[in-house]
Amino acid sequence: MSLSVILITRNEEANIGACLESVAFADEIIVVDSGSTDATVEIAKKHGARTVTTADWPGFGAQKQRALDLATSDWVLSIDADERATPELAEAICKVITGPKPAFDAYEFSRRNWYCGRFLDHSGASPDYIVRLFRRGTARFSDHLVHERIMPTGKVGRLDGKLLHYSFLDFSEVIGKIDSYSTASAKQALAAGKTASVGKAIRHASWMFFRVYVLKLGFLDGAQGLAKSISAAQGTYYRYLKIWFARL
Repeated sequence: MSLSVILITRNEEANIGACLESVAFADEIIVVDSGSTDATVEIAKKHGARTVTTADWPGFGAQKQRALDLATSDWVLSIDADERATPELAEAICKVITGPKPAFDAYEFSRRNWYCGRFLDHSGASPDYIVRLFRRGTARFSDHLVHERIMPTGKVGRLDGKLLHYSFLDFSEVIGKIDSYSTASAKQALAAGKTASVGKAIRHASWMFFRVYVLKLGFLDGAQGLAKSISAAQGTYYRYLKIWFARL
């Protein structure tokens, strides 16, 4: 059995090297880049990746599907440039693809999420089980503009080992992603015919803060847990306001 690693990039020169080093055990690495202006593509090529550049940006789901369509191995591992496979996870993946016939067509594993100085243990960020490994031909990506997911058609198992996700290195990055993600989510909601109001924005944002900080025990993550709860509420508030303004 062979393994393809797929990822999409744009201006990820600070992350791509460490990411690809963590999956160097793969038989094939495919990087689909959407017009990086930094050294992302050059670094990817130095790590032996097959790189393809696209002129447009169809959204996260469609772009990742493009990468999947290029994969040729028996198994596929989807990873983001700001993620790292731990040695324990790499070993678990290798056991699946080199051992006896696996009992499952797809596997999920736990992801640890970094937020402005620490990994979060609560705040809705842990445990964070995600499907990322699957037999080629048994799954595809949803067509969501943001928050896309892998949709497997077969049984899903669970692997040991962690995927480290360095999603928010500093608060400037948090602010930028709140804006870009809320815009993409609003566009998605508008396409689905959804409406919004200021009242809805306030109610849903308040609920999001309560959910993350209280129900998901964000208060146990200290200052980062409070900041994560506030930024989650902000993202929700901005998404509903963008929907509302677009409908005016």
